[in-house]
Amino acid sequence: MTFLDFEKSLQDQNPPTDLSPNLVALWHDGKGDWNHAHDIADGNPYPEADWVHAYLHRKEGDNWNANYWYRRAGKTMPKLSLAEEWQSLVIYFLTKEG
Repeated sequence: MTFLDFEKSLQDQNPPTDLSPNLVALWHDGKGDWNHAHDIADGNPYPEADWVHAYLHRKEGDNWNANYWYRRAGKTMPKLSLAEEWQSLVIYFLTKEG
């Protein structure tokens, strides 16, 4: 799946069935459902989910909590816009899992 395919899938009611939990969380966030995205990221035991979790708290405006999750993910809060970070996360996970 390409980034453009992922973006196009946001027009659908449900995420594609072959997405990882990280991409499903980002899909729900892309649909404007922050709470569902957060529930998925929060319940995901894989370390890279911490990166998605961090982004979601940054988007929420809770930078203290976001920084905690970025540290857990071995990252620092980026200077990118939220839209740019969302896109970079989607591309990262599509590339990693594709």
